[in-house]
Amino acid sequence: MAWFRKEKKPRQPRREKLEIPADAWEKCEACDHTDLREKFVRNLNVCPQCDYHRRIRASDYINILMDENSWEELDVDLRSVDPLGFPEYPARLTKALANAGDSDAIVTVSGTSGSMPVNLGVMDFAFMGGSMGSVVGEKIGRLGQRSLERKYPLVIVSASGGARMQEGILSLVQMAKTSALLAQLAERRIPYVSILTNPTTGGVSASFAMLGDANIAEPGAVIGFAGPRVIKQTIGQDLPEGFQTAEFLLEHGMLDAVVHRRELKATVGQLLRHMSGQPAAAGWTST
Repeated sequence: MAWFRKEKKPRQPRREKLEIPADAWEKCEACDHTDLREKFVRNLNVCPQCDYHRRIRASDYINILMDENSWEELDVDLRSVDPLGFPEYPARLTKALANAGDSDAIVTVSGTSGSMPVNLGVMDFAFMGGSMGSVVGEKIGRLGQRSLERKYPLVIVSASGGARMQEGILSLVQMAKTSALLAQLAERRIPYVSILTNPTTGGVSASFAMLGDANIAEPGAVIGFAGPRVIKQTIGQDLPEGFQTAEFLLEHGMLDAVVHRRELKATVGQLLRHMSGQPAAAGWTST
């Protein structure tokens, strides 16, 4: 009665390998926590373990701050040139264009945020360290002029190592140019909110980044003019712990608030409504 007996067959070993893509995992730069890249992206590239705010691209900030399908990019065709004949500058520009994918170190858009018309400029550290050259100054100038004409609030997200040395004095002039424009906005009581991210240093921090009607920063952002080593050598003293971080600046009255990335849109919206004399958004309560 062979059909009542179950013949045991040796189980074949599973030979197929489950390969995980190389880019599926990412590590936090601050605490070395390793997690799925998708989890970091869902958390707006904030570490779920230590809350470290990782550096993100200009397009990411636009998606965070602006309403979906509400915005258009401005002045796309503006490109940096080599006015001073600086060695290897054209090659560096070509490489930055290829690597970053943006036309320069800032992206400017116009649209709505929380259904409120807004002009937004976002610097991108991926393009030559977010350095401020003539194109950055010109784009901010045109964006500010648009705010003057339409009476739209202005928001700028800064992420920069400072002025672009390859453009020399032409880069430094942008500090005065952007500051003068912001003075016109202030005279006409058109709100300007400055968001400082990691890092915001040099000529950018010495001009438009610190001139907002409200200056807010992401947690842990490094903000300052010169680097800690240069300052220490200049004053001949040890610097306090946490020097040049957003939290240190808030404690010493240089910032109005330190805001988590997931709260940026709601906070900016509430600030703009308050400065524009409009009612608070539904469901918002002060803390």
